[in-house]
Amino acid sequence: MAATVPVHRCRFVDNTPSAITALAFPPLPLPSVKTKRKSTDAPKPLQYGILAIGHANGNIDISEWMGSEHEPPNSQAWVVRQTLPGPYPSKVDALALTIRHPDAFNEDDVPKQSDLRLFSSGGGSELIEWDIQRSRIKRTISSQGGSIWSLAANPSSSLLALGCEDGTVRILSLENDTLTHHRRIGKVKCRMLSLAWGPPVPKQSRKPLPPPIKKLAADSDDSESDDDDDEWEDSWLVTGCSDSSLRKWDAKTGQLMERIGMDKIRGERTLVWTVGVLGDGAIVSGDSIGLVKFWDSKTCTQLQSFQAHGADVLCMAISPDGKAVYTSGVDQKTVQFSLVKTSSSDNTTFSPARWAQTGAKRMHSHDVRALAIWPPHSPLPPSFKRPTPADVAPILASGGLDMSLVLAPAALTSNTLVKITNPLVTSVEANFEDAYHRRVAYSQEGRVRVSRGARLVSTVSEAGLAVWRIVNGDSLPQALLSEDQVEGDRSPSPKFASGWEKVLEMDLSVHSNIVAHEISEDGSWLAVSDLYETKLFRLNLGEDGLTPKRVREFSSIIQQHIPSLPQNVNEPANQHQFRGTGSLSLKFTPDSSKLVISTTAPSYILIVDLNGEVPQVLRRLDHHLMQDIHVGNRVVAGKANGVKKPQANGDVEMKDVSEEDEPSDDDDDEPVNQRESKQRLSTTVSVSHLAISPDGQWLASSSHWPSSSSPSSSSAPAHTSTKTHIYNLDSVSHHTTLPSFPLPVQHLTFVASPDSSSYSNLLLSFPNNSVQVYDVEQRQFPVWGKTLLRQMHDAVLGAFTVSAKTDDGKSTKKVLIFWSATWMCKIGLDPSLARPASSTSEHNLLLSSSRKRRRGQHAGDKEKKVTASTATGITAGEDGEDEDGVRPEQDVPKAVDVKMITSYRPILCVDRVVGSRGEEEIVVVERPLVDVLATLPPAYFKHRYGRS
Repeated sequence: MAATVPVHRCRFVDNTPSAITALAFPPLPLPSVKTKRKSTDAPKPLQYGILAIGHANGNIDISEWMGSEHEPPNSQAWVVRQTLPGPYPSKVDALALTIRHPDAFNEDDVPKQSDLRLFSSGGGSELIEWDIQRSRIKRTISSQGGSIWSLAANPSSSLLALGCEDGTVRILSLENDTLTHHRRIGKVKCRMLSLAWGPPVPKQSRKPLPPPIKKLAADSDDSESDDDDDEWEDSWLVTGCSDSSLRKWDAKTGQLMERIGMDKIRGERTLVWTVGVLGDGAIVSGDSIGLVKFWDSKTCTQLQSFQAHGADVLCMAISPDGKAVYTSGVDQKTVQFSLVKTSSSDNTTFSPARWAQTGAKRMHSHDVRALAIWPPHSPLPPSFKRPTPADVAPILASGGLDMSLVLAPAALTSNTLVKITNPLVTSVEANFEDAYHRRVAYSQEGRVRVSRGARLVSTVSEAGLAVWRIVNGDSLPQALLSEDQVEGDRSPSPKFASGWEKVLEMDLSVHSNIVAHEISEDGSWLAVSDLYETKLFRLNLGEDGLTPKRVREFSSIIQQHIPSLPQNVNEPANQHQFRGTGSLSLKFTPDSSKLVISTTAPSYILIVDLNGEVPQVLRRLDHHLMQDIHVGNRVVAGKANGVKKPQANGDVEMKDVSEEDEPSDDDDDEPVNQRESKQRLSTTVSVSHLAISPDGQWLASSSHWPSSSSPSSSSAPAHTSTKTHIYNLDSVSHHTTLPSFPLPVQHLTFVASPDSSSYSNLLLSFPNNSVQVYDVEQRQFPVWGKTLLRQMHDAVLGAFTVSAKTDDGKSTKKVLIFWSATWMCKIGLDPSLARPASSTSEHNLLLSSSRKRRRGQHAGDKEKKVTASTATGITAGEDGEDEDGVRPEQDVPKAVDVKMITSYRPILCVDRVVGSRGEEEIVVVERPLVDVLATLPPAYFKHRYGRS
């Protein structure tokens, strides 16, 4: 009995992702000058920082590593947690991350998101500093030297250098969380296309120590001298110029130390697009004629030269230990250079090590614009060289015009003393030349929305929106998800080859790129938001298409319910502090009577009634902003004074609806400023995920904000903190709060139980290949959700439930559709799944869960051998026991039917629509890479043989 689901395969959506133009990893703190690390000191376990990804449309994605500290290998690697919308129009050409307070960190600490400052430039004269926590611009400053061509922070994160159009290097001071002009270096008649800082040197004491007259005075002098000695100062910096030269500048005096000439072809100028500095002071350059050169910084003479590329070398990355250099550019080839030891012909004496081209791979189909590597390289003197784990391969990240982020392990082949782990789990091999790389799909959640009742598909670009209508037919489309047609031809029938039409196209007036949009199920409402304003439209479907009519008073209606941004008394007010009415997420109820809005950070939830002639805000919810208390690694949601005392075992009892501390009507009537002064509210929380049950009764919201970091808590998880709240939309009140999870929520949706039509089950997906099911009405995690958790072994972006008829046509069973950018997973749920085979099995599950809690830290002493059944997807433990310590029931494979479908890619959206006869159909929106590349100029190609 094969269950079939009709599918519309939509490739007409012309949504084009943006190219990757810049990548940045956070720097590591400099070591102490006073205490040199011993060579016998073993490096600590490798930790992973965030990854900033700059796009050509001005957006910046902030990605977090999804692996835990105890299990560094992770197949998901870095997952986008938030997007900083850029001003419209804008672009990102360079990124730089610095440590906000570098003196507060030890050399082995990895700065977290809240400890970092992010800077970007986009080809103009303005440098932008971003408020990462609030996803908005913090401040801007003019370069005072024209367009910014390059950007680099010094190793101590105290200065930021800008290579400018007028041939100068502008130095900005970053001390004490400020951004001010410090000095100007040079004035030449060319552009500063690239720059890099030289190795820092220990700062010398400015005055000799006084004689120790008294012990107390001596101790005081020693402490002052130690503070002075425990500092670094910059020695020099090098710039790559547009006049076929490199220039070396003294960082202290700003004087030109040396000019290094580059090769020319036919008298044309050679552009030095990228430059880097190694720990021993050696300079590496990449230019517009494809040459990669190594230079001696002391004599400023050429050491070696490689014709490694056929066209411009645009980017460079240096390995953590400085023994490998990676370059890439227009010819799409990533080349590895390694420092190898050489010996003389008689094998009696050893000559100095030399650089050799040891590998090359093509991991992109178009120009490569950015390279970055983790752990990052710090150009430290050899005596202060930071040790790196020898058993874990570094990760090389690259991006370019083909819009895809590529991650590759970058271990050296010469390291054969220990077994090297591939942290990406792409292959057993971990060296750069032999290991498989991972291509991260460019699909972004939320760019495409589906109106289920009106059969409309909407998509947004940076400042535009388009809506298509899927035409109804007399017969159903091809059942592409039938079990007997999982593999095979997926082309639609000729009747449905053109079963769609564009009914609306709008160009909106926005101040930033569009952040969120939503279309109601009946197609009567459309909401679009950038960072500063949410727009609401009424839609009328006629013969000429959709006719939008804007509700112009909507912004003023909701503006009075949104407090202004909290101001920092130490910073002057600027135009970027304007809050506006922007939204991070929008949701219409199924009956299109209400609109739920999640404002920009700090996020409030507004419930808007759309039934009247003028929209009206029913209530503002601020539960996500309440300060939390921490119990171990768990977060207890709610006010600090209103949370129950944790039990001895660390468990926290969940609140009942009668026990919730609801704001009174008198509080709603109070002014916003007075009411907020009574509470300790978070200023950085972002509610980025909303879900409404199909019956319109329940609202689920999930928030995240960067967890506070301190050097003493470096072992804490680096992920953002999360809270999930449930609201009752019938009574417009708070219902309950879910327990905290170790990872941020990736997607929320309500699904039906296998044995009922009640949509009170909230399904939460996480970036680490897991899902959770929570029964909202019962306030508990159902048993069948644990079984479903064992079936899921891939990442999840979205999920929903459809009812599919079996072949006999007599009964129906629930079908869950999980999807990601490159695959779909169809899971059939039999009604028997919600009814355990025996009460004993249910008792064992609960008993096992309680035993696991009592075991505490001893639970991880015994490691289980995990195997996966490819036929049923069940993960079993040692001796046939599952992860909960319970022997799996024999009827689980029959109750859960799993099918993986990989023929749709890249997927932008999967949703359901209502057919002509009331049946449910599936809409799969794809954006093939071939179609995307067709919109770009031809890639560089050179014939190897024959005519070119």
